[in-house]
Amino acid sequence: MTTSADLTTLVVVDTNVLLAATDRSRRSHTAAVTFLNEDERRLALTPQIAREYLAVATRPLKANGFGLSGADAVANLAQFRDEMSLLSEDRVTTAGLTDLVAGDGAAGKQVHDANVVAVALAHRASAIVTDNVRHFARFADLIAIEQLPVRRDQGDDGPDH
Repeated sequence: MTTSADLTTLVVVDTNVLLAATDRSRRSHTAAVTFLNEDERRLALTPQIAREYLAVATRPLKANGFGLSGADAVANLAQFRDEMSLLSEDRVTTAGLTDLVAGDGAAGKQVHDANVVAVALAHRASAIVTDNVRHFARFADLIAIEQLPVRRDQGDDGPDH
């Protein structure tokens, strides 16, 4: 049963969870779909997560993408957005990102993860749910990092994006 307290708890959903929900061949597909359909908290994504999803969804299969048309990828993203909040990025989130990079030493590709954390923190999210917690491990003292709940008969998919 959903309570009003559940709906006020904001959780950011990482790109890899959306990708797993889309790709039926991933071992965590069922877990991702179940999580997105049954978690009672207020789920959200960021503009960056939307861009990352579109990039992988439209990238050719031979380049580790899904090979979807732009129209199909956008339709999938619209379906996710219908059920989730889209958190904004602004001066506050950019300041948070620069603080994380300067203070934590996040560099290179880690800056993308730091940006997700900065947006989540600026919007007072309680957690980030991901299928690859090691990407966010360095930020676990700032925000809860939750592994996508996977049943025992499901395994790890490997890289997320």
